[in-house]
Amino acid sequence: MQRVEDASVTVDGRLVGSIEKGLLVYVGVGKDDGPAEASWLSEKVAGLRIFPDGEYKMNLSVRDIGGDILVVSQFTLYGDVRKGRRPSYDGAAAPQEARSLYERFVENLKSTGLRIETGEYQAVMDVRYTNKGPVTILIDT
Repeated sequence: MQRVEDASVTVDGRLVGSIEKGLLVYVGVGKDDGPAEASWLSEKVAGLRIFPDGEYKMNLSVRDIGGDILVVSQFTLYGDVRKGRRPSYDGAAAPQEARSLYERFVENLKSTGLRIETGEYQAVMDVRYTNKGPVTILIDT
């Protein structure tokens, strides 16, 4: 997850998702993930206080600043490079299972009332963003 000033996703030159100030969230789904993880993660993302207050202390959430969230599926987060020279993706969930949990995560976020945009599942995406800080947070369920 990255704190951004702006972010967008295009597929084959077509804009599929775009936000102004908020969060860019890359989501990888693992073999052992389920609905409980999708629910927990959506609450964590919506409430995590990583935006600065008036004293530039990380005290505000994306909700507090009226920000948006761009969610991008990314199975490569499960790339294991401990052995060999090519990543192994054995820890990633199968595509259909991952899609279901990814979509559940997105729906959970939408239920918070925040503006949510997405990339395109299983597409080759061009992601552009301005990381503010930079601030990048890894959340593992």
